[in-house]
Amino acid sequence: METIDAIILGVIQGLTEFLPVSSSGHLELGKAILGDESVPEESLLFTVVLHFATALSTIVIFRKDILEIITGLLKFKKNEEALFSLKIIISMIPAVLIGLFFEEQLEQLFGGNIMFVGFMLIITAILLWLADKAKDTNKPVSTSNAFIIGVSQAIAMLPGISRSGATISTSVLLGNDKTKAARFSFLMVIPLIFGKIAKDLVSGDLNFDSENNLPLLLGFIAAFISGLFACTWMISLVKKSKLSYFAVYCIVVGVLAISYSFIK
Repeated sequence: METIDAIILGVIQGLTEFLPVSSSGHLELGKAILGDESVPEESLLFTVVLHFATALSTIVIFRKDILEIITGLLKFKKNEEALFSLKIIISMIPAVLIGLFFEEQLEQLFGGNIMFVGFMLIITAILLWLADKAKDTNKPVSTSNAFIIGVSQAIAMLPGISRSGATISTSVLLGNDKTKAARFSFLMVIPLIFGKIAKDLVSGDLNFDSENNLPLLLGFIAAFISGLFACTWMISLVKKSKLSYFAVYCIVVGVLAISYSFIK
């Protein structure tokens, strides 16, 4: 992969990770347009590294929240922080199971299957449109909600299904407050990304050969910096913007992706 391509893809990841438009789907579209010929395993490696970068940017933005959670947990008492951590753990279960038992099948979807990405983007649009019709509430995410939202997160491992779009939409459709849904959505992915990196490092599945190290590093930096801006923007945007705007965008990009796959 060329270094300039890695930077472009890093910026795409950083900007689209926090918007409900599917960062993985945009990465696959970007790779196809840029002519990336990586095999599925290498393509997924690059995607994981960029997601790791945006996970770090999430930690920076939500550092106060994370510090409060850790401080509350260290008290070893049944408190709000302990309950929130339990919800995060519960939400991780579906994605962990998918990652453990269907990792090879998942890898094959990260090889430039543009038509598949297009259809998944349209599904994302439908989810966003449905969520936009839900009424605003002040209800926080419950323990039972956490598992259902976790199922959405697991489904969003498919390229083209927006992780934030699927989890926020599911949470809103369950009657939760949009801002609280967004906060939970951004924080719930952090342990999964770090767990994925740790697992692959221990197993040796992450193969950082010298030829790809520089593109990976530059892509990582680009995703981290752009992710900081996108996360900050999305926090304020989700409070006042309608999800239907993103639904329209996903439909347009999805149709273009499907058309592109036919033309190609």
